[in-house]
Amino acid sequence: MKIIFLLIIVSLIVALGFLGAFLWAVRSGQYDDDVSPAIRILFDDDPPQTDHNHNNSKS
Repeated sequence: MKIIFLLIIVSLIVALGFLGAFLWAVRSGQYDDDVSPAIRILFDDDPPQTDHNHNNSKS
């Protein structure tokens, strides 16, 4: 019977730890933008910038 009480206490401590981690993530802004990551893959990347000041002539 003692092991049952021990397991209940340990599981409550673990559950409170997960609840604390979840609340910390919500307060730090981890779940603020839930739309753009899903559609970001649909947009094209910007074309690479070329350096117009680079001299390609051989001396």
